[in-house]
Amino acid sequence: MLTLAIISDIHGCFPSLQKTLQQLEVVQPDYYLLLGDILNHGPRNPVPEGYAPPKVADLLNPLRERIIAVRGNCDSEVDQMLLQFPCLAPHNQLILNRRRWFMTHGHLYESTDLSLTAGDVLLSGHTHIAGIEEDEHGVHRINPGSITFPRNGAEASYAIYQQSELQIIGLNSQELITKASL
Repeated sequence: MLTLAIISDIHGCFPSLQKTLQQLEVVQPDYYLLLGDILNHGPRNPVPEGYAPPKVADLLNPLRERIIAVRGNCDSEVDQMLLQFPCLAPHNQLILNRRRWFMTHGHLYESTDLSLTAGDVLLSGHTHIAGIEEDEHGVHRINPGSITFPRNGAEASYAIYQQSELQIIGLNSQELITKASL
């Protein structure tokens, strides 16, 4: 049974990542999908409490064989110097259950630009707003939210995929925010 942890918009916040990884230990993910904005807080965000990019890298690097990452708008070449896994690709793709899963941060691509078809999955972060929706083409658009800077009064969140079900989980409450069968 394949289990994926999907995390976006860490923004160098050590306590948020540490808490997320501790919660994920229970499900023992096979892979961690990182949807960008890993180390840097960015010019439009405040410095998060617990901002420690080197410590974030220290938490992630031991997982390097199980990380698939894409570049966010706050990620740069200098971040790669701390991380022992590729983090600068603008997108990545997986094939799961005969469906294409397209990973991106969310600031470069739209599902209409990608030739995704009904049943495919578009994973993105960037907006810091968690959600699962199916667009007019039958593409599942999934945003796990942000573990550091959730927007619109939402709770910090991440996602777990296992047994053909994707769940978005609140970081502080550890409660299900939303789910979908894929």
